Amino acid sequence: MTTATYTSDHPNHPLHRLTPEQIEEIGDAFQAIHDEVKADLGERDAQYIRNLILFHRRLAALSRIVLMASRYPPAWVLGTTGLSVAKILENMEIGHNVLHGQWDWMNDPNIHSSTWDWDTASTAESWKHSHNYLHHTYTNVVGKDKDVGYEIMRVDPKQQWEPRFLAQPVVNVLLMLLFEWGVALHDLDIEAIRKGKKDPKELKRELRGIGRKAGRQILKDYIAFPALSGRKGFKATFAANFTANLVRNIWSNAIIFCGHFPDQAYTFTEEEAADESRGAWYLRQLLGAANIDGSDTFHLMSGNLSYQVEHHLFPDMPSSRYKEIAPKVKAICEQYELPYNTGPFLQQWLMVQRTILRLAFPGGEERPKAPPYVAPPEVQDPGPVVASAQGPIPAFP
Repeated sequence: MTTATYTSDHPNHPLHRLTPEQIEEIGDAFQAIHDEVKADLGERDAQYIRNLILFHRRLAALSRIVLMASRYPPAWVLGTTGLSVAKILENMEIGHNVLHGQWDWMNDPNIHSSTWDWDTASTAESWKHSHNYLHHTYTNVVGKDKDVGYEIMRVDPKQQWEPRFLAQPVVNVLLMLLFEWGVALHDLDIEAIRKGKKDPKELKRELRGIGRKAGRQILKDYIAFPALSGRKGFKATFAANFTANLVRNIWSNAIIFCGHFPDQAYTFTEEEAADESRGAWYLRQLLGAANIDGSDTFHLMSGNLSYQVEHHLFPDMPSSRYKEIAPKVKAICEQYELPYNTGPFLQQWLMVQRTILRLAFPGGEERPKAPPYVAPPEVQDPGPVVASAQGPIPAFP
């Protein structure tokens, strides 16, 4: 393949100023990180995912048991909180990453992308096509990556404005609340349906698959488990399951939108991404993603998609390794004067919401991009604390 020629409104666009040789050097450096981790995968990695799945299942089961007494407010709050956390863990850190094939190397038929199904309305088959293939292959390529606005919103100035986008502030809120169902319908190719280009037989087959999966989810969360709470507890458990799904929807929507829509993330035209080399693909993944700063617990609850940069560089690498390799990714960014996009959660999320509101109307310009990454200066050890003239510093009581 040949290296693509990149154009941009930004004069210092990394993919424009770098030489083809530099781009391939960068690709080789990223590939070396991937290969090093792959060769090192072993029991500690397998134990991580097995322990996490066990913890999730115990938490979900315990929460369901508590919700059998959901007509009592303390049980409702405790059970709903536990179930919300369990659903987030299952979708974000377990299901999403297992379906990426991150754990296929274990050859465990119970934790494999070819057999795993997850606790959401989307079928595994449709998710792997719309997300693993389309999104991760054509990341942020306007017109190819259907995650750029999900075919219902305008989130980049390169997208042509249409009157229907005036409703996107409302559509945005609805998608946030109903994210599970939006994801389930995502692979239908809404644009092709609108234009009458979708094969009716294929559409019918896909709708049947969605209907079967959605039916199982509705039966489980809104009929079977509420029924276990008895006649007096049915409504309370129904409300608890609805709330847990709502919390999971809002959280996953927020994390996912922060991964590609903040100001720092670049988007690309189809021409810019055509016939790109491996090195150029790596660079597009780097530039098109944005991380979220946070604690270890935050990273876990985000499915480590707070390391969106690392995830897009290495989608088949176990997510538990992203924190470990982040310094190496930053070092490459610093060496080649590339940005390393990241920011606090609230800052990233508010940036996305502002963009969605602004681009509901005609016009709009690309926002300034992040400067090249520079490692913060090392903090020097001040040495031992010297006691004051009044005597030693007292211990904290």
